[in-house]
Amino acid sequence: MQDYNYQQPMYQQQPMYQQNYPMGYDINREPMSVKDWLLTFLISAIPVAGIIMMFVWAFGDNVNISKKNFCRAALIWSAIIFAITVIFMIFFFAAFASLLSSVSEYPY
Repeated sequence: MQDYNYQQPMYQQQPMYQQNYPMGYDINREPMSVKDWLLTFLISAIPVAGIIMMFVWAFGDNVNISKKNFCRAALIWSAIIFAITVIFMIFFFAAFASLLSSVSEYPY
């Protein structure tokens, strides 16, 4: 007599999504998508949080290399523009103070 107890074969369940990368592959070196860039620009446009995030992205460890280099360059340009602005403000305030002191010397 034959035994009709048939069992389905046991299969190992695969994870939902697993990306197999070659050895030594760095995910942070992949090109960023347009959506990633739009999100980066949107977050960096927020006044205080944007500056904080620029520092986090510029000096963080697990950040895409393109975003890291962009944020470093943006921070360098911001520092240069800030320094030039401070120099011009000092120059114009000194000129204005000089003008005020020369005007106060003349009696009316």
